[in-house]
Amino acid sequence: MILKNGIDQVALINKFTDATAKQGEAIRKTVHEATLKALQGRELTLANIRQVLGTVTKAASAGASGSKLPAPDVEALLTKAFAGMDGALEQAVVANQRALQQLVDQGVSLRETQLKKALADIEKMEDTLFASVRKAAPMDGPWSGVFQAMQGKKTDTGARANVALEQLMEDTHKNLRDGRAMSLRASQALLDSYATLASGVLIGMSEALKQGGSAKR
Repeated sequence: MILKNGIDQVALINKFTDATAKQGEAIRKTVHEATLKALQGRELTLANIRQVLGTVTKAASAGASGSKLPAPDVEALLTKAFAGMDGALEQAVVANQRALQQLVDQGVSLRETQLKKALADIEKMEDTLFASVRKAAPMDGPWSGVFQAMQGKKTDTGARANVALEQLMEDTHKNLRDGRAMSLRASQALLDSYATLASGVLIGMSEALKQGGSAKR
């Protein structure tokens, strides 16, 4: 088994090639799990997220091109694949929110450059999802129908990002009003390990799901 960016492309390609029209939900789940597992294996930076989404998209495209299903059914499967990536990235947003919440709760200031960047990255998650898939997907064929159908629609990633940003901004401003602020040195130490912290939170969320808990709050 050869992995690229933490993803078994061959297995994913075969899953698409062999899928029937009724296996859309199975495809969504497979893509979701593959994307989430790959994201867990690295720091949750936008660059790493782009790589994972691109690899998954290319595998899905290769598998879809070998499918014997009619074009509308292939498009439906790719729509489910997009939903699987969206669901995994939504969990990555939640992981980022929880990691940032830990920093905010300890008094890290919004004025810190790295905290500003982390918040900006959350805001960019939905755009990253679309841009990464568009870049990796063929320009024509069934993907074009998927993108056309998605125009004007909000993704789960985008919706979750909006909620996360509102909550984090509210809490940081409250800390400022209450006079809670951490020393610059202590803040920097926490911020330097932020991406690793977010990755660890994502792994913990998945473990909770396996044990019957909830990954969302």
